[in-house]
Amino acid sequence: MRTQVTSSHWGAFEVDVEDGRIIATRPFAEDPHPSAIPAILPEAVHHRSRIARPSVRRGWLKSRDRGGRGSDDFVDLPWDEALDIAADELDRVRKTHGNEAIFGGSYGWGSAGRFHHAQSQAHRFLNKIGGYVASFGSYSTGCAQAIMPHVLGGPFLKFLYEHQDGWETICEHTETLVMFGGINPKNAQVSMGGVTRHETAHWFDRFAEKGMRCINVSPQRTDAPEGCEWIPVTPGSDTALMLALAYVLETDGLTDRSFLDRCTVGFDRFRPYLMGQSDGAPKSPEWAAPLCGVDAQTIRALAHRMASTRTLITVAWSLQRAEHGEQPYWMSAVLAAMLGQVGLPGAGVGYGYGAIGGVGKSFKGLRGMTFSQGENPVQTVIPVARIGDMLRNPRQPYDFNGRREPYPDIKLIYWAGGNPFHHHQDLNALHDAWTRPQTIIVHDPWWTATAKRADIVFPATTPYERADIGRANLDDYMFHMPQLIPPVGEARDDYEIFAALAERLGHGEEFTEGRSSAEWIELLYEEFRGLAREEGVDVPDLDTLRERNWMRLPIAARGPNRTLLAPFREDPEAHPLQTPSGRIEIFSETIEGFGYADCPGHPVFLPPGEWRGTATGAAPLHLVSPQPGDKLHSQLESALADVAGARPESVIIHPADAAARAITTGDLVQVFNARGACRARAVLSEDILQGVVALPTGAWFGDPGDNIDPHGNPNVLTRDVGTSRLGQGCSAHSALVDVAPLND
Repeated sequence: MRTQVTSSHWGAFEVDVEDGRIIATRPFAEDPHPSAIPAILPEAVHHRSRIARPSVRRGWLKSRDRGGRGSDDFVDLPWDEALDIAADELDRVRKTHGNEAIFGGSYGWGSAGRFHHAQSQAHRFLNKIGGYVASFGSYSTGCAQAIMPHVLGGPFLKFLYEHQDGWETICEHTETLVMFGGINPKNAQVSMGGVTRHETAHWFDRFAEKGMRCINVSPQRTDAPEGCEWIPVTPGSDTALMLALAYVLETDGLTDRSFLDRCTVGFDRFRPYLMGQSDGAPKSPEWAAPLCGVDAQTIRALAHRMASTRTLITVAWSLQRAEHGEQPYWMSAVLAAMLGQVGLPGAGVGYGYGAIGGVGKSFKGLRGMTFSQGENPVQTVIPVARIGDMLRNPRQPYDFNGRREPYPDIKLIYWAGGNPFHHHQDLNALHDAWTRPQTIIVHDPWWTATAKRADIVFPATTPYERADIGRANLDDYMFHMPQLIPPVGEARDDYEIFAALAERLGHGEEFTEGRSSAEWIELLYEEFRGLAREEGVDVPDLDTLRERNWMRLPIAARGPNRTLLAPFREDPEAHPLQTPSGRIEIFSETIEGFGYADCPGHPVFLPPGEWRGTATGAAPLHLVSPQPGDKLHSQLESALADVAGARPESVIIHPADAAARAITTGDLVQVFNARGACRARAVLSEDILQGVVALPTGAWFGDPGDNIDPHGNPNVLTRDVGTSRLGQGCSAHSALVDVAPLND
């Protein structure tokens, strides 16, 4: 038996290997709060659901039939024959319809390794053969990525990852932490490229020792660590609550006029709406209370607390994963500006703390170790959450962030490194839309719902069957990720698959540049060493890193504050934001010019189409679908489904809602609405707002013909509508359902 350390999106861990199999994992010694996710890894890697060899769907192979996706059986083929078929099909589509008819999905967290990153591999391949239709944003932050550059300027993700206060700054300076949507250590288990030291829970212990007031504004108490104050709020109403807080600041003389005059534009255009002069509805606490479920006295007290102390407002990613998700993100920035604390250490507004483990960590950024994707000759890009609409409505116009363009007519989907039948909403509708393209090609280690709905399936290796370098800009550890076991079955690395296809299509040299994967890793690593040296960081050679297995880089950032809004606050003229005005845009002339009724020129409260305010007897409960605690998205789900009692997934329901339905903890129930139904296991809890149920994402979607999803996937219930014409993000948290006992 041999033991080595490797890395993953959920952190580093030790792996025991014997006779070509992973037999056990253990926590990494330097991780103070290691994730439990790796415990299931041995069963997942060697699970019976692994794809053993290249497979082509029988109906497609025989007659190019599209209707059997998800129900057909597959024909196993030798690698060369399957690659020939895929190459011929790619060539046919690009010659007959053009590369604008190819959609390169590849959205997902395939590996923490820098080279074997499925998205980069797929996009490089498609770019080299003429390009593809790409997607903008992510299901996690797509709406925010669209709205916040209009408000604060610059790419939202750069602000998120590089310019928000770190935990140390917050601990030192913040007196009141107001968390819209909470800050959940469960979600902070994971981070893009890995998070080696899980410290979110530790920082909340420090906050408690200091006496910081941490206020969780969320429908679930468990959305923040134990000991935080809880203000239960109706899902979809956060903007109404923020408006009421702003109303109190304005009417009680607590607005920082000096800051608004120096650092913002548009308050004069926003104030008539806030005060009710433009619509006859003052946004007072009394107005907000019935909408958000928070009494007027609590709202007033919170506003005064926020104005009299050093206050940081944080907003979870979940708030913009809802219809009109642009509004709470925009309004939170306006509320922070009215308090006048933007740019002060430990104050202002921040986004996504706790959403992943890297947010809140402060490191010197290092460049390099990125496999170049090249340039995409195809300019067409769609919002990632609009894939279903694109397939259903080819050539039909749609609006997005000021543009009005037709959806492309997609004939071929190429997907590697993700599972859209996890991420997307209204999966029954997506299943129907998935029959529209002529061909779907998928790389996957497991027979996921996406692989089952493909025409050509290539078995891909997992990160434990290949060597790589693990490093993330939000982490200060670096790993040589060794090949721990031989490829399972006939699995091949994505790089090998794409290299073979590129060669068949006459672009092999362009894709590989004559290098093997090992040679690429060595080249990228040496480039990284040189760039790190320019930053004063000494990185050992690759042989030394292999021998050490891992190292900690000396890149921890020091200093009390790293927000880009600090110099802006000090001198807005010398350090303007990248907005049209150079200021925080409370009112945006640009957005106003788009003419979108669902996202006007300043933040407003717009009730979702489905929320408790529109509840009916057929669907009286508001569904929220948080991230799972036992895995990342749907990864490793195959093995979890074998654990006794783990599936179907658990649905959290308030005891009063359960009693009205004769449901007790442990009962098998169905969660349903007009879009679909799924099984779940009821868990009663007073830590969730009455009238709300919570069903985590990640259970694998069932097979066609299932009248009820057997595993508990909430996305059979969620709505596939854009957040607005501006952001076109996903609206997963705007859904109504009912729950009933399931007698079978």
